[in-house]
Amino acid sequence: MDKLRLAEQTLMNDKHPEFKAGDTVNIHYRVREGDKERIQMFEGLVISRRGSGANQTFNVRKISAGNIGVERIFPLFSPFIAKIELKKQGAVKRSKLYYLRERQGKAARVKEKDQNQSNVRELNRQAEERAQAADQASGEEE
Repeated sequence: MDKLRLAEQTLMNDKHPEFKAGDTVNIHYRVREGDKERIQMFEGLVISRRGSGANQTFNVRKISAGNIGVERIFPLFSPFIAKIELKKQGAVKRSKLYYLRERQGKAARVKEKDQNQSNVRELNRQAEERAQAADQASGEEE
């Protein structure tokens, strides 16, 4: 059992800002098309987080053209996630926001936390610093 935990620890990293359900995030996701690789952005509202350790996942919902809701499940520690940016922090009292699936327009909005923008910038900056420190540490190991 300890070997399994040790293997999971090597997969986990602290490159991402802290976020929870109700926050608006922008995920930079690496997409492979044949032998080419590009980064595709997916911006939306986090409606849930589940799992623990290296198996954590989160659901992001965005409203596409014509009021069509698109949900996507991302593994938090996936090597395909290049970067996660925190755009807004939501003021919610639930950990799962599945009720937003039935709502449209103004009813599907989530209120924003007070004093939000400076806090969001600080969380993104801390995540950048952790990512740089992790890159330097991995460079020194090689």
